[in-house]
Amino acid sequence: MNRIRIIVNGNEQTVEEGVTITDLIRKLEFRPEHVAVERNRSLVTRKLHGETKLIEGDHIEIVTLVGGGAPVSESGESLIEPLRIGTHTLTNRLMVGTGKYATLELMRDCLAASGAEVVTVAVRRERLQDKSGRNILDFIDLDRITILPNTAGCFNAEEALRTARLGRELLEGLGNPGADWVKLEVLSDPRTLLPDPIATVEATEVLVKEGFQVLCYTSDCPVTARRLKAVGAACVMPAGSPIGSGQGVLNSSNIRIILEDLKGSDPDYPVVIDAGVGTASDVAVAMELGCDGVLLNTGIASAQDPLKMAFAMRHAMTAGYLAYRAGRIPRKLYATASSPIEGVIR
Repeated sequence: MNRIRIIVNGNEQTVEEGVTITDLIRKLEFRPEHVAVERNRSLVTRKLHGETKLIEGDHIEIVTLVGGGAPVSESGESLIEPLRIGTHTLTNRLMVGTGKYATLELMRDCLAASGAEVVTVAVRRERLQDKSGRNILDFIDLDRITILPNTAGCFNAEEALRTARLGRELLEGLGNPGADWVKLEVLSDPRTLLPDPIATVEATEVLVKEGFQVLCYTSDCPVTARRLKAVGAACVMPAGSPIGSGQGVLNSSNIRIILEDLKGSDPDYPVVIDAGVGTASDVAVAMELGCDGVLLNTGIASAQDPLKMAFAMRHAMTAGYLAYRAGRIPRKLYATASSPIEGVIR
């Protein structure tokens, strides 16, 4: 048979004329339920893989998900009310990423230790499987965990939109409930990884119209936060500090303003801190400000002992949530005795 040349994930390959996308996936030894496919920059849904024949010069993108809980204990977690984001309900308000772990086994153990029910993953064409033929999805309990696909690494709205659509296609194939939402990141530059506010708003508008529930990574700018909610974002996720910096919440005043603006007439609207969390106290601070949850990755994965840090972040979430709702005592300049003065032996 004649052979044709195609480009697969940026690399030229030759295949037999008449092969379908299903044939290509099988030839590459990928599991069909673990991948999503674009042909010439357009998504090819799973049901069309078997009837879509490749032709000379086709550009094919094949992506998967890459890194990027436990029962409720008696340590106070049972007192945490569920968090609702769009149509999703979370009983654990800590969401974690899957990147930067030394091994997939360590990632799996840390996800369990964190108690997270939602994990965020990046959609990538690289690392469809490791040298041993393993995929990250083999180490995530998809019966218990909801995947939150993200658009990490996208620097314009078009890239983010394509990535979001591919993520939905992947998760629909897996039957995971995370197929209808996306964590939207549209970055401005690779040095600061700060979000591009204009492109983020534009992409949010498009994705909302396409039926996505959009969780928007943004800066701590209250104006941008208001605009994202206005165009239909299901959740606004202001950064505590730059991604991966470990500096915690640097501008608590702006976070308070965002909470006031977005929750003033809509107290259940979710605001989740995303980025910059370095240790357990950062999680507690975010929750004591009144935020609804925290999403983090580097703080656990890059800790000297990730497993211990995963437990610490989990308990910090509980402590911060309960402390905010318990109501702290007022700050005073002078001491106030906790024991009565009357009856002291003189």
